[in-house]
Amino acid sequence: MTTSVLRTADGWWVHTPTGAARIDTSAATTAELLADRAAIATAAAAGGTVAVDELHLLSPVTAPCRVVAQMTNFESHVRDSGMNPKTVPLTFFRKSSASISGPFEDIVRPAHVGLLDYEIEIGLVIGRDIPVGTRITDADLADYIAGLTITNDVSARDIQLPQTQFYEAKSYPTFTPVGPALLLVDAGELARFGDLRLRLSVSGDERQNALVDGDMLYRPLQALQALTRFQELAAGDLILTGTPAGTALTAPPKPIEMIGNLLPSAVKWKAFFARQAKNPKYLQHGDVIEASVATDDGTLDLGAQRLTVRHT
Repeated sequence: MTTSVLRTADGWWVHTPTGAARIDTSAATTAELLADRAAIATAAAAGGTVAVDELHLLSPVTAPCRVVAQMTNFESHVRDSGMNPKTVPLTFFRKSSASISGPFEDIVRPAHVGLLDYEIEIGLVIGRDIPVGTRITDADLADYIAGLTITNDVSARDIQLPQTQFYEAKSYPTFTPVGPALLLVDAGELARFGDLRLRLSVSGDERQNALVDGDMLYRPLQALQALTRFQELAAGDLILTGTPAGTALTAPPKPIEMIGNLLPSAVKWKAFFARQAKNPKYLQHGDVIEASVATDDGTLDLGAQRLTVRHT
């Protein structure tokens, strides 16, 4: 049986078949909790006494931490972006951990942002410190990945694209909803990573639905092997693994793209955003985003987010 860890303002819980069981721990951070596995196991064995629906759940990943994201890591999304999956390298960008929010909180669009987009992703939560140069293999991958969680890489497209960098556009407060659960995984469960299905709908309209298998370009092993060549990681850090097709942003038709490339930069972006402003898929005030990640047979289930978009 899998172990799902939950977090509230006053402590940590395990989701059991009979409800939520409080974990007897003094841990204040995700890293500290992961170091107290005995307390997690004891709570799981005891069984739950509180209905999960009665808990106000927060992100199971605490800040500050590193938040590292893989870029264009699903073949379907790469094609949607007008690129060739065969030529897309394994690349990363950073997000501020101040953007982390809970799984049922509002997503707040800043007043100066016009084009707000969604990206459901699977988050990897690092379980132990990983120095630069660490050699990670498939056989010991589960020693480094403690668990999986749902994330949403919310993006201000009209900030992201002209700047040709992602940090600001993806780091506003509430732009990284995480949870509800941190699903702790062993080697056997992690081996089923490819069976996970990502689903996201906006106000009842399904926008994203994809299996990892057959779509994700670079799996967790490749991601960690690449990161640890130059970046140390620590317990509690969060790695976002990319999103499938279905985001509001898609590449323009090739003829329009070719014409746009001939225009001065300011004129090109003005025309591009004028077209994007007519796209009804961008998030609007009052939209409700529902996102889930699970295997089709329900063996691995990361739970579901429900987020409401609010404009400032």
